[in-house]
Amino acid sequence: MFNLPTDAAVHSIETLLYSISTILYLPVLLGIAALVLHMLVCFGTFGAEWLERRRGVRVLVATAKQEMAAVLTAQEGEPGLDARLERLVQRADANGVRRLDAVRFVVRVGPALGLMGTLIPMGISLAGLAQGNLPKMAESMTTAFTATVVGLACSVSAYVLSLVREHWLRTDLTEIAYVAESHLAAQDHKPHLVRAGA
Repeated sequence: MFNLPTDAAVHSIETLLYSISTILYLPVLLGIAALVLHMLVCFGTFGAEWLERRRGVRVLVATAKQEMAAVLTAQEGEPGLDARLERLVQRADANGVRRLDAVRFVVRVGPALGLMGTLIPMGISLAGLAQGNLPKMAESMTTAFTATVVGLACSVSAYVLSLVREHWLRTDLTEIAYVAESHLAAQDHKPHLVRAGA
C-alpha cells in the first residue's frame, strides 16, 4: 500500500519524459535534415576553394596581404608596425578558425542528433509494439536506423573536410606570418616571430 504513491510518481515521471522525447522527435529530424543541407553547402564551398587553390588563389593570404599593405604607413598615435602586423595575423587566424569551426561542429553534432533520432523512434516503436501496432513499429524503426546512418555520414564527411581545411589553414597562416616578418625586416625592425596557428 505504501508503494502506491511511489509507483504513481514514477509513472508520472516516465510519462513526462516520454512526452518530452516525443516533442523532440520532429525538431531532431529537422535538425538532421538541416545538417545534411549544411554539409552540402560545406562541400560546395570546399569545392570552390579547392578550384581557387588549384589556380593559385588563396583568399585568406590575399586579404591579409592587402591589409598589411594598408598599415605599412604609420599614422600618428598608432602602435608600432610590429603590433599592427601581429593584430592582422591574429585576425587572419581568427577568420580561418571561424570558417573551420563551421565544419568542425558537425563532427560532434552529427552523431548526437543521429543517436537522438535513433532512440526516440525506438521508444515510439516499443510503445506501438505494446499496443500491437506492428506497422507503426516498423516505420519507427526504419526512421531510427536512417537517422543513425545520416548522422554518422555527416560526421565522417565533416571530419574529412576539417582535416583538409586545417591543413590549408596552417599553410596560409605560415605564409601570412612570413609576409609579416618580411615587412618588419624591410622597415629595419628587429625580426619578431609573429604567432600563427590554427
